[in-house]
Amino acid sequence: MTAIQGVIMSNSLSKTTAYVQVIQNDQQAINAAYQVADFALEGRNTRDQQRQLPYEQIESFSQKGLGGIRIAKKYGGAFVSNKTLAQVFRILSKGDANVGQIPQNQISLLNLIEIMGTEQQKQFIFSEILAGKRLANGGPERNTHDSKTLKTTLTIENGKYILNGEKFYSTGTSFAHWLAIKAVHPEGHVVLVIVNRDAQGIEVINDWNGFGQRTTASGTVKLNQVEVNPDLIFDERLLTQVPTYRGAYSQLLQVAIDVGIAEAAFEDTLSTIHKARPIIDANVEKASFEHYTLQEMGKLNILLDAAILLLDEAAEYLDELDQLENVTDEQVAKASILVAEAKVYANDAALQISEKLLELGGSRSSLSQHNLDQHWRNARVHTLHDPVRWKLHAIGNYYLNGHFPARHAWI
Repeated sequence: MTAIQGVIMSNSLSKTTAYVQVIQNDQQAINAAYQVADFALEGRNTRDQQRQLPYEQIESFSQKGLGGIRIAKKYGGAFVSNKTLAQVFRILSKGDANVGQIPQNQISLLNLIEIMGTEQQKQFIFSEILAGKRLANGGPERNTHDSKTLKTTLTIENGKYILNGEKFYSTGTSFAHWLAIKAVHPEGHVVLVIVNRDAQGIEVINDWNGFGQRTTASGTVKLNQVEVNPDLIFDERLLTQVPTYRGAYSQLLQVAIDVGIAEAAFEDTLSTIHKARPIIDANVEKASFEHYTLQEMGKLNILLDAAILLLDEAAEYLDELDQLENVTDEQVAKASILVAEAKVYANDAALQISEKLLELGGSRSSLSQHNLDQHWRNARVHTLHDPVRWKLHAIGNYYLNGHFPARHAWI
């Protein structure tokens, strides 16, 4: 029995899952996303106001087969297009932005494993996901120079690999079966290790208290003398050996989440205005007839449409690159720039529409029972993930000076 086979047996015995649907094509993925989003929408306000984690909704995401929609077909996945992937996360995030954000790290991590993993590693991880298991990111660390700096270490003690450290911004770890943790290898380079969420020495703490994205469980993971299976260690140096568009791929999901937030806010803006009273000076029968309101809604509609179109354009370019055996530095740079352009508009659409919702809805829209402020809170917190000011810098430097953006998960 190999080490990975031993992990499969122990993990499968400790945590069984219900029947998982197998998604075979893009349309099935979109249909499943709508089903999960409808379910997520039902209790969204209560969960947000009371910080109740969406366990059932995330389980539905897995049981509907959405967790493995970008896994290659030879491993049993549907490998849907990037355009469909973006649409899936738009749909989820429109229903509940938290439910949209929680699984996005899993999708990005599976892409990294596709790039770095051996055949045996990929077969194991992908089969776990397709069986309904979930993978979450251990997250960056607090009190370091920047988000790439690591204090978490992987050491060798008595012939065993041992993990020690503490992570934060660990979105989705409360829902996960497996955790992906970045650490410094004894030889000095960075590795990604996959550990069982229930392994001895792991403590997941839901101490995330951000005012937005309240139920993403983006809190702390403590790692104390955690034994690591050597067969589940991935060398991150492999990510830089050949050009890849992993950064653009990861960012595409972030853009889709922001667009989904904007769509939810726009829909609530329409319904809220129809319930609002007109301003006296407008001399109109309904708030929806006010001239300035009509103008503002026209602007917001154009902004949202532009964000969606730019997201689709970026996704379609990634789909073109998916058809190539190898990509060039120039193609990788273009991919990052197209996604960055989409990010700029998605950022503005999510923030501006969610803010205008309250302005155009009037005082009544601020009542806590309506919870309409959640869209702005979610947009403001999620858009902090990758500051749009640096997207604009990268875009300007690319077109003006021909400078290619850096290669990492944030561009």
